[in-house]
Amino acid sequence: MLSFNQTINNHQTFTLTGIPGMPEKDFWLALSLCLLYSFTFLGNVIILAVIKVEQHLHEPMYYFLAMLVATDLSLPLSSMPTTISVHWLSWSSVTLDVCITEMFFIHTFGGVESGVLVAMAFDCFMAIRFPLHYAPILTHGVIGRIGAAVLLRSVGIVLPVPLLIKRLPFCHSNTLSHACCLHQDAMRLACADTHVNSIYGLLAVIFVIVVDALFHLASSFLIFQAVLGIASWEETLKALNTRLSHICAVRLFYVPLIGMTVIHCFGKHLSPVVHTVIASTYLPLPPLLSQIVYSVRTKQAHQWIVQVSCGGRVGS
Repeated sequence: MLSFNQTINNHQTFTLTGIPGMPEKDFWLALSLCLLYSFTFLGNVIILAVIKVEQHLHEPMYYFLAMLVATDLSLPLSSMPTTISVHWLSWSSVTLDVCITEMFFIHTFGGVESGVLVAMAFDCFMAIRFPLHYAPILTHGVIGRIGAAVLLRSVGIVLPVPLLIKRLPFCHSNTLSHACCLHQDAMRLACADTHVNSIYGLLAVIFVIVVDALFHLASSFLIFQAVLGIASWEETLKALNTRLSHICAVRLFYVPLIGMTVIHCFGKHLSPVVHTVIASTYLPLPPLLSQIVYSVRTKQAHQWIVQVSCGGRVGS
């Protein structure tokens, strides 16, 4: 009888959450998010356009930067439809298929961004440690294969996640904690055994986030070891400046992700407003800050972006 009732009451829709108890604040949060999305979109499009148009930027470093920028465009866009609809239009109900589709894209682009940052660390390592072999090794074909491998790795790891969620019955509550669909948030609503989901989610995090973080630590150690052996102080500062930009981008990606996880697990005593604001901004805010870091700290890109933005002629 219990199994029959669960089948009858199995939810096929999810209710997304705005700011609990404060619906009048949703408009201002939605307006802020729209401005945030707009600045992120405009800045990333400008960077992509400059890299495409200017021949001087057709180098491995900037190709990887273009991959990062394209991912930074895709990651916020994957959550924007439901986030804006909840906070601005008060449309809080989504079907199970729409929810798991959004979940797939959010987690996939998150994995892609982590992989691209690893590829950029490898590029920086090759440029500093093996400068004579840098150009012959990192050809256009190799860069393309690296990008394809990063994408396929993320898709392959994330693809089972929505499939594992879709098989679960949801017969108690169908109200999610955020304005977008995330695996951990949807999994907790299931009225069945979720050990398989939990174990696979943990393995996916270890294989993507933990392994990538270890690669970053190892590459940083090897890069700084190589930098200390550079005779020219000017070249040393140039190498450290390039590495510093990458370290800032890595922190902008990992710190909000870790902070979101910690608050989700241990911040239940915090105000719902804190949870909502962090959940709504941890996807679009890092891409905006990341593009500022790279456009300001990377001298060539900064010069050409300023010229394009001011309507000047881009020249050599």
